[in-house]
Amino acid sequence: MIAQRGLSQEEINSATTSFSLSASNMLEGNLIDLPYHVLQKLSILIFGLTPFAIKLPSILVGLALGFLLILLLNRWFKSNVSLLASCLVILSTPFLFLAGSGTPLIMLVLWPTLLLWLGSKIQGEKRPKPLYCFAFTIAMLISVFTPYMIYFAVFCILFVLFQPHLRFIVKDLPKLPLVITLIVLLGGFMVLGIGIFHRPEIIPELMLSKNFELNNFLNNITSALALVFSWHQSIESTFLSPLISLPVFALALIGLFSTTKGFFASRNSIASLLLVFCLIITGFNQDAIIFLILPCSILVAHGIKYLLEKWYGLFPENPYARISALLPLVILFALIIIPGLLQYTYGYRYNPTVAERFSYKLSVINENVKDGTLLVFDNYEFYKILERSTDIKVINTLDEKLEKITFLGKPEDLDDSYNLVQIFTSPMRDNSDIIYLYTYTEKEGE
Repeated sequence: MIAQRGLSQEEINSATTSFSLSASNMLEGNLIDLPYHVLQKLSILIFGLTPFAIKLPSILVGLALGFLLILLLNRWFKSNVSLLASCLVILSTPFLFLAGSGTPLIMLVLWPTLLLWLGSKIQGEKRPKPLYCFAFTIAMLISVFTPYMIYFAVFCILFVLFQPHLRFIVKDLPKLPLVITLIVLLGGFMVLGIGIFHRPEIIPELMLSKNFELNNFLNNITSALALVFSWHQSIESTFLSPLISLPVFALALIGLFSTTKGFFASRNSIASLLLVFCLIITGFNQDAIIFLILPCSILVAHGIKYLLEKWYGLFPENPYARISALLPLVILFALIIIPGLLQYTYGYRYNPTVAERFSYKLSVINENVKDGTLLVFDNYEFYKILERSTDIKVINTLDEKLEKITFLGKPEDLDDSYNLVQIFTSPMRDNSDIIYLYTYTEKEGE
């Protein structure tokens, strides 16, 4: 991987949760981000505990999300507009980060994108196929195990009720598939209810966030928006700032103004309503600002459509003017995409406000420690997973004299019977000494 070779604490926590997943604790209500954690556990079981295995689920989901964005925009816009807008979003820094981060955060963007595409397949047909109705229901059902997606499900229902065109389509759907769909949906919510009964603590995790306080709601929104508008400085965060480049923001702003005409058309109003939804969930969790990828992609498509229409409107009968627009368009999009790729490639490696949040400990262990005993001071349950696929024994207390022991971190107050043999380092500038290898020499009289 070009960037993000290290692991954030969120990725370590996610991998630990995934590997501890079992049928018994799922029945006991361990349902938060269940689809993602199942996929991540399978990846770790197959490839072992490596950064690649931890990030692989997000890479696969990212490929699916990129494909869905293209399909969704292609339903609402011409092919040239949808392709250009999709390229701008998929090759942007926040999307590449999301697709390479081994956390369930990417599901927060995947489910709404999938639901909107399935909804467009239902809306765009005079007689929608029952298959799309079932798929929409099942997707909504599985999505509610992702935090804040309960709000999105309510958002979808209210949008259908208050949008005249969609309300007419729902009334005109075949009754039998509609009834079966509602039964499946109610059955799924019953499963969720049983999980909540066994573990009531999942309610705030699904609807708010851990340790959420109401007086932090506006502060979370302010801090998250600072990431979007920080074009002149870097902000300390897991995300590289600015979250959206200035040219992409300008296109999205043009698209937002262009939707004011004909606002009540579903594709025009959906982007604005998604922006409101994004602000609400960001109040619960600052990291939810990444959801901005979805409404931004729709608004960027609107902006590109508006600019192309205005350009072609100047020369309605001149084919040479249309052809001449290709060169400045290519230059414009190259100037937007290439800096974004460079920012992603080098920002996560050299930007000090971001790079220090990623640890290279696991990579250094996999490269240099093949067997023996590893003493860890933090994230013990995470490194304990190494025992499954390696000859390493992981401990968190030193209760006996060992012939050879590797310390993950610098040991303190160590018996002078241990001799330092080797120090392994990471590529990071600060605190680069990660692993200390000691051997034990028995002294006379012991």
